[in-house]
Amino acid sequence: MAASGGAVVLKTVKKIIVQFCPFYSNVRSTREFLILVGSEKARATNMNCEVITEVKHDRSEPVIDITFKRLVMKGSKITTQEMLSALQTRCSAKHPQAKTADKK
Repeated sequence: MAASGGAVVLKTVKKIIVQFCPFYSNVRSTREFLILVGSEKARATNMNCEVITEVKHDRSEPVIDITFKRLVMKGSKITTQEMLSALQTRCSAKHPQAKTADKK
C-alpha cells in the first residue's frame, strides 16, 4: 500500500479485517483507513482482496489485520537456503525499500 496522500494499491493483499468500537476514544485513524482501503479505486487494484469490517460495542482497541498471499513450503523437498530465499523474495516484493537495502 502506498504512503499517505498516494493511491492505495492492494495487489499483494489477500484480506483486510478492520475491527473497531465506535465508542473507543481514538478510532478516527482506523475509520479513515477503512474508507481508503474500501474505496472503489483501491478495490479495483485487487478485486479478490476481501475487506471485512467488524464493528464491536465493547470499547476494545481498534485492530487492523492484513493477510498477504500465502506461501506454503514443503520442508522435506527443499533446503533451508531455498526456504530462506523464497521467503526473502516474497518479503522484498512486498517492501520495495528492502530491495534497495539488500543491494547496498
